[in-house]
Amino acid sequence: MEHITHLINGESVKSEHTLAVTNPSTGEVIRQVAEGRREDVERAIAAAQAAFPAWRDTPPAKRAQVMYRFKQLLEDNAERLVQLVSEEHGKTPEDALGELKRGIENVEYACGVPELLKGEYSHNVGPGIDAWSNFQPLGVVAGITPFNFPAMVPLWMYPMAIACGNTFVLKPSEKDPSAAHAVAALLKEAGLPDGVMNVVHGGREAVETLLDAKAIKAISFVGSTPVAEAIYSRGTANGKRVQALGGAKNHAVVLPDADLENAANTLMGAAFGSCGERCMAISVAVCVGDETADRLVETLLPKIAALKVGPGTDKGLDMGPLVTAEHRDKVLGYIEEGVRSGAKLVADGRELTVKGHENGYFVGGCLFDHVKRDMRIYQEEIFGPVLCVVRVGSLDDAMQLINDHKYGNGTCLFTRDGEAARRFTDAIEVGMVGVNVPLPVPVAYHSFGGWKRSLFGDLHAYGPDSVRFYTRRKAVSQRWPSVSEATRAEFSFPANQN
Repeated sequence: MEHITHLINGESVKSEHTLAVTNPSTGEVIRQVAEGRREDVERAIAAAQAAFPAWRDTPPAKRAQVMYRFKQLLEDNAERLVQLVSEEHGKTPEDALGELKRGIENVEYACGVPELLKGEYSHNVGPGIDAWSNFQPLGVVAGITPFNFPAMVPLWMYPMAIACGNTFVLKPSEKDPSAAHAVAALLKEAGLPDGVMNVVHGGREAVETLLDAKAIKAISFVGSTPVAEAIYSRGTANGKRVQALGGAKNHAVVLPDADLENAANTLMGAAFGSCGERCMAISVAVCVGDETADRLVETLLPKIAALKVGPGTDKGLDMGPLVTAEHRDKVLGYIEEGVRSGAKLVADGRELTVKGHENGYFVGGCLFDHVKRDMRIYQEEIFGPVLCVVRVGSLDDAMQLINDHKYGNGTCLFTRDGEAARRFTDAIEVGMVGVNVPLPVPVAYHSFGGWKRSLFGDLHAYGPDSVRFYTRRKAVSQRWPSVSEATRAEFSFPANQN
């Protein structure tokens, strides 16, 4: 059976400790992945430390050339990478390709790092004094990434971190590690020096070692809110810069004037794409008025019934399986809880079976109506193919509902009313907002991040914020007095004036 190794200092490093990697479409173990222990992580950190001085001093234009070659290699190897995502996560090939393309966008953005690192310059800020600032790398930085985007989310992190002159240690999800490992391995082929990029697989011990290591200057994390909060607290307590993206409960507000057919079609993809395992998935439709809710539910039901569900490696499907048996059971538990709490389950996907894949971790599309704000299925992130319909009386009620929620990751509004859209985008307390766009994921040259308990830290992921996160600014003031120029002691605070 294939053994996925660590990638340390440009070499494949095996481990006597392993974890099973399962194909969620069949329930079969298909690979073993190295389970990193403290000594493995420390070895990767040491390699990154040793590589840092030379990489820091490499001109940004040469670092960018590595990123250009890396981008081409990602495109050339797309078919293989997509297959790995589908085999281990369960995404359809089309969905996996979309994920990879969004990741490649971040590599493209990193190719412009010479421009992004230029800093500022001011001539003659005082008598014969010039001032400038520049952006300098932090040193060794790390990333801890989730199972739901095994190719894309790592590409949010290390291309820009490395382009800015840092060295990197990645700890991808142990549930579907092959794509992250294969993508990182392409950097060596792109000409990246050994030790600049390292990958260590594993679980809690690997994560804790990264959080406690003094040599790690910054950590970026994407995952559930409880873990994000714990990582932020422990990392910052150890003096690190930490960016921890947590969970979500994304609402789509549907006004009576919305194009219901268009809203329903886009909600289908936003709620059930990738089996709902997206931090930007729409999991709540907030309908203004009972008539709007009735019409939306009536429009959605036949579309949910027509969902094509099957093994993630097959093309032409709408959904694959959930990632693990444990996660499937967790989602089923939420559905049962929703029924017990009094919500009306109008589309029930719990009994779905896929012929020839009876041991796969499949759940069909589910739709709850008459969901109340005090129900667990409304308050908590389900992370599965479950859409809840909440009924409210007005747009103000809908906005208050969203603003009161503990999460503030993404939201959208379906309407033809420009005034309502402007009021919504201005006053909603959510980090990423769409108008007739259900998945308002920013492009690579903007930045991604939520508000409230969806993000711990001051800076968002990728885009312009990533340059700030992976560098620190240095301000320099410089004066070269002439040989004949007399100087005298100044005891008042310098005012930089002639």
